[in-house]
Amino acid sequence: MATEMKIRRMSDVQLREVAWLWKPYIPFGKITIIQGDPGEGKTTLALRVAAACSTGTALPGMEACAPFDVIYQTAEDGLGDTVKPRLIEAGADESRILNIVEDNKSLSLLDERIEKAIVQTGARLMILDPMQGYLGDKIDMNRANEIRKVLKNVAAVAERTGCAIVLVGHLNKASGMSSAYRGLGSIDFRAAARSVLLVGRLRKEPSVRVIVHDKSSLAPEGKSMAFNLGNDAGFYWIDGYEDISSEDILSGFGITAETKTAQAEELIRSALADGNEIPCDEIFRTAERKQISRRTVNEAKKNIPEIVTKKVGAKWMWSIQK
Repeated sequence: MATEMKIRRMSDVQLREVAWLWKPYIPFGKITIIQGDPGEGKTTLALRVAAACSTGTALPGMEACAPFDVIYQTAEDGLGDTVKPRLIEAGADESRILNIVEDNKSLSLLDERIEKAIVQTGARLMILDPMQGYLGDKIDMNRANEIRKVLKNVAAVAERTGCAIVLVGHLNKASGMSSAYRGLGSIDFRAAARSVLLVGRLRKEPSVRVIVHDKSSLAPEGKSMAFNLGNDAGFYWIDGYEDISSEDILSGFGITAETKTAQAEELIRSALADGNEIPCDEIFRTAERKQISRRTVNEAKKNIPEIVTKKVGAKWMWSIQK
């Protein structure tokens, strides 16, 4: 006798809010991908996130939280000579950064030890760096049917345990393509992730690394952020790069915050040409359509000292004094 198939009604499914490790960039219980070219800072970002979680330090835009354990697996770097020094520099609580020993058997994304380790330690974040190093010998990363099975397993582990699983990945060399197709391997990696962060540098500012929220399935995409890396000043967060897009990063890192400010200044001067008096909100809306933030518009306004601001009724008006 055939077994009756199980059917679930959506009316019986309980609503559940998304829990965030770093809103809206890294959700708990889901897969997040951090990707970029070699040397662009993606591992630095992953280790900084791990260090913050180990001490309860607030990530940008978040409040401080209770510290928790993190599992960090690397297939490229030595633990003693590379990973540990970087964690010490980041101020991590080393006792909360854990590693599954792979002496006798290499770990893979289909390995049952992943879920066992998360359950055993209570870790709320697991990072695998790079994810291509954990596919296993028999998995072709370019074959969708093979990758889907692997990622379905990882997503299920994240869902069951509530652990945020972060996969660090490299980009392919296909220049000129959309960011959606620049991840190394099958596009199913991107499809399985609920959030994708792209890390890259600016040509004119080589010590700046920009983080672009390239995909977000659970919340509106977060603003781009930046951090300093590669000079004597060390790591620190930098403001003023909210307008950088994935296309800006992938097209040769040609667009900088200064370029955006110049674009905003040109927009303001054009709008206020011929003695026009315009509500500033109208200028802000025009700038937003061009992916220029309100903050950048206000910065550009400082470069135009002849602007006159006055209130007419409930509106603030801008004009250029002749």
